[in-house]
Amino acid sequence: MTKTGGIVVTFLFVSGLSIVPIAIAAPATQSKMAACNAQANDKGLGEGEGDERKTFMKECLSAKPAKAGGTQQNKMKSCNKDAGAKSLKGDERKKFMSTCLSS
Repeated sequence: MTKTGGIVVTFLFVSGLSIVPIAIAAPATQSKMAACNAQANDKGLGEGEGDERKTFMKECLSAKPAKAGGTQQNKMKSCNKDAGAKSLKGDERKKFMSTCLSS
């Protein structure tokens, strides 16, 4: 392979890698936009509502989603605390934790 051919192949490979994160993020953004549109319509902020809708959409789209493990982590802390208070050990603790976390 010539030097120019190698450079072209490398360039195409690197440019392909830089496009992948954009392609992955697009569906998430589209689904967030659809969800915000649905919420706006539910609140009576139709397409022609102007500034109120713009403000709502800006807040909705810029809102950060809750951390994926946030609620599960809080549930785990709570269940651990309850199991400790009941002095559960071994299989009893395992059964309690399973029930507690699944509820």
